[in-house]
Amino acid sequence: MPRVRTALAVGLLAVLIAAAFLLPIPGPSDVRTWALGAGAAAPLLMFLTYIFATLLPIPRTVFSLASGLLLGPALGVLVAMTATTISGVLGFVLARWVGRGLVARHLDKTAVRTVDQKLSRGGWLGVASLRLIPILPFWPVNTCCGVSSVRMAPYIAGTVIGCLPGTAAAVLIGDTLTGLSNPTAIIVSGACALVGAVGLYLVIRRQDEDASAPVSARVQPELSD
Repeated sequence: MPRVRTALAVGLLAVLIAAAFLLPIPGPSDVRTWALGAGAAAPLLMFLTYIFATLLPIPRTVFSLASGLLLGPALGVLVAMTATTISGVLGFVLARWVGRGLVARHLDKTAVRTVDQKLSRGGWLGVASLRLIPILPFWPVNTCCGVSSVRMAPYIAGTVIGCLPGTAAAVLIGDTLTGLSNPTAIIVSGACALVGAVGLYLVIRRQDEDASAPVSARVQPELSD
């Protein structure tokens, strides 16, 4: 019996290798043609796959590239950004539902409280700055914001603003796989990283300045009201 299973496995492997060499492999342009010929089914499938796959710790860039390859730049950006926003909100809600209570029990610890305050006080600018930095994955940022005290509205605004440039760049790169050269994507990616780093620095610096300001200076605006 083990010999039969081994023979079947070897035979299957041989068939797969032969198929890889003998069957035609569609190129990027062929894939785009197939997607356009599928009508509304291709964007819908890409949209749903994008949402549910990025709820897991899978790089979102892969699906942005696929959106550009299958759907082209305009429709690709629309599908990718809509799916990004919905996936981000779902990830945020799930993280808050599951993990917020655990974080709340540890807010008496200085490190946890400091991170929570910086995220919540940073508002949409803090979230957007995190989103703009390419080395920070999508899923962990969703989770960190969800378990923090960040409110939903600033989170959504920061996600849309921060993800748009990088998503557009990835979609453009995916579109170039069909043979259309577009250096804009590389330029946008570099600019996103720079702007995100600067925005994050400004958020942290502003919070440090507010924390170091005298108490009288911080309460003066309230008294004048």
